[in-house]
Amino acid sequence: MEKLKKQVKAAIRDGYAGQLALIGLSVLATVVCAVLLVRSRQHIYTVRLATGGLTGEYYAFGKAIAQVSQKHTPNIQIEVLETPGSKQNMDSLQSHTVDMALVQSNTPVQPNVRAVAQLYPELFHLIARKTANLQSMADLKDKRIALMPIGSGSYELFWPLANHYGLQASDFSAEPMAADEAHEALRQGNVDALFRIIGLGNPAVAELLKTAQFQLIPIQQVGALQLTQPYLEPTLIPQGSYDGSLPVPPQDLPVISVSALLVAHKDVHPEVVKAITAILYEHRNELITLNPRAASIQAPEASQNLGFPLHPGAKAYYTQDEPPFFVRYAETMGLLLSLSILGISGIWQFRLWLIGRQKNRADDYNLEILALLEQVENAVTLQELQTLRKELFSILRQVVIDLDVDKISPESFQSFTFPWEVAMTTLHHQETVLYKANSDSAPSTTDSK
Repeated sequence: MEKLKKQVKAAIRDGYAGQLALIGLSVLATVVCAVLLVRSRQHIYTVRLATGGLTGEYYAFGKAIAQVSQKHTPNIQIEVLETPGSKQNMDSLQSHTVDMALVQSNTPVQPNVRAVAQLYPELFHLIARKTANLQSMADLKDKRIALMPIGSGSYELFWPLANHYGLQASDFSAEPMAADEAHEALRQGNVDALFRIIGLGNPAVAELLKTAQFQLIPIQQVGALQLTQPYLEPTLIPQGSYDGSLPVPPQDLPVISVSALLVAHKDVHPEVVKAITAILYEHRNELITLNPRAASIQAPEASQNLGFPLHPGAKAYYTQDEPPFFVRYAETMGLLLSLSILGISGIWQFRLWLIGRQKNRADDYNLEILALLEQVENAVTLQELQTLRKELFSILRQVVIDLDVDKISPESFQSFTFPWEVAMTTLHHQETVLYKANSDSAPSTTDSK
């Protein structure tokens, strides 16, 4: 019998232990989620940004982005890499040896590359010695021309431009070299002209054009060039852009432009790309302080129509102000959603409370049964057992009523029936023992005679 009592008490304790275990697991899950959230915010992301030569604009612009990003998103470390130029940058992105890159819009896009932002226009600059008597691209025949390094966007785009004007590689002497070397070669008279695609107002170009030895050559026929190079755009170098006193150029000069693009490998974490995109638009004034080219960063609408897919992180930034369908009806749907959440939460809490109360009520009945069970074992008269029987049936009647009105659950009722049946069995056994004891103690008829 003692073993049976222990089993019933253990079942009750196990019920409470189960509730405590559930609470413990909930607390543990909350702590784990909080730790993971903190760790994700503290994680340092290193972004390898391919740019261009050390003296070029891409490298300077990349350093500006890295500096402002370090200030506002310290968990993103941008490593600015010196490279030959756009072509290698695109190849490096394809192989994911770099994460992001600056390229010219004419660079053939690789499958693994995604667009981030259209930055600023880069203008074709053909600078010639005045003694070379150049009036257009066609006059480069039999001349010496300095080009940017092989693999750079300027180098790659020079050749289709020359071909359009009927020039072959054998018609002139082309000498690829670093930008500062090209400027020096023109200054020293070692070449007749220099071709470079660069942002308007570049200091090195301005320095070269300060003297009266050099002139800018117009580059026209952009409509015909667009038939094979659709990314080209007509533009002007405004009068006096490089020297207002002479001025240089003496009048608005028609030329051609492409765009500088920021691109990324498709597998770069979207939140990292989104944060860097935000730097371009939300901290533009700081970028302008470090690099005036940032003033020409194109509007987000332009960056979303570059002819190849946007990176998910950039897209998330550009579309963050475009409310989804349900946000358009936020006032109504927000209220309904809040009420629904409150209702569901209330129902759930009520259910938990009801289940707990049902179990507690069933446990109380089980404890009453255990107390009566002890009285049954200690009963010495049949009258006591009869009274205890009435109490057991009274408890059973009340439990059935509670089950009918959902004060206890069917599961709790099943757990109640076990100790109740044990108590009734014990009572029957005790009655049998007392009946036998009374019969043995009663005087026989034969003895009385």
